[in-house]
Amino acid sequence: MLLPVGYSDVPAGKLAAVVTCLEMTTQALARPDPSTIDWQLRRMPNPPLAWYRSLFAYLGQEWLWSSRLEMSAERLQKILDDANVWVYALSMDGKDEGLLELDFRTAGECELAFFGLSPIARDRGTGRWLMNRALELAWQRPIQRLWVHTCTLDHPKALAFYLRSGFVAYERRVEVFDDPRAVGHVAKHAAPDVPLLAP
Repeated sequence: MLLPVGYSDVPAGKLAAVVTCLEMTTQALARPDPSTIDWQLRRMPNPPLAWYRSLFAYLGQEWLWSSRLEMSAERLQKILDDANVWVYALSMDGKDEGLLELDFRTAGECELAFFGLSPIARDRGTGRWLMNRALELAWQRPIQRLWVHTCTLDHPKALAFYLRSGFVAYERRVEVFDDPRAVGHVAKHAAPDVPLLAP
């Protein structure tokens, strides 16, 4: 269904975001890694739920990530335990400061499900380094498509970053959903630049 042209009211307690869907159908050339690498990427098979949710909340609070915080423990653990879901932690100075999650559950495809960095890890070439690893890992498998989506609530440079990394935009959507702060999945003080209009 097409949205009407012009403004549409978003009820209090809800958020609206413009989502851009991007894909890559052949492996893009990696951009040069930064010369100084002081972080480590480690695979986390069957990651503990508490660890995963803690890192997800830490990295995503600023962008109002909530999908994995709203899931039941059973449903989320089933996803994380799936052999076709690869979870990686990016560590700096012994502390986890990034998350990479690749989802191969659809044959011939990989979703770049989550790609997040803490404020400590940003603006040091870390995103480029992590994306290079993501491309290497995803295209190890016999896939025909790597895809990701980002939205207007994400980091303001996220869309441009994905485009520079070789993804091509193919679809745009508008998503309306419960504000995770209003329902208690994310702290009320999170994302102060996005006003909370409580119901």
